[in-house]
Amino acid sequence: MTTIDPTEKGFPGKRTPLVGVVGPCGAGKTTLADGLQRNGCQARAIGQEHSYVPDMWQRLTKPDVLIFLQASCSVGALRRKMQWTESEWQEQQRRLAHARAHSHFYLDTDALGIQEVLTLVLAFLENGIGLPDSEVLSPPKGT
Repeated sequence: MTTIDPTEKGFPGKRTPLVGVVGPCGAGKTTLADGLQRNGCQARAIGQEHSYVPDMWQRLTKPDVLIFLQASCSVGALRRKMQWTESEWQEQQRRLAHARAHSHFYLDTDALGIQEVLTLVLAFLENGIGLPDSEVLSPPKGT
């Protein structure tokens, strides 16, 4: 399989892939999408966690690559300076289940800084697209 580098502009016969970023509140979606754009990627943060429609991420954005950023309830609340309950966080997780199952790359951001998340995702985009599914990082079972 051919690896597509989304940072490469104008490669023959292909458009720059659209990278979608999903995850619960406070996981870093908007920050990552902004960082990817600064690095030449076409990227969008998708607020799937707010939608009752399981595949809204596909309907609205139609990304070529889907990145799932995870954050625990406590870390997400701290980052967003919000107080939400475990049940509210669980509801976000339920709403994100379809996107999580279809993600190409899953990353728990709890212990990572902004630059670390960006570096890991860029490395995946440069090396991971086109890999057989068995080689792509996937979410842990039971999440």
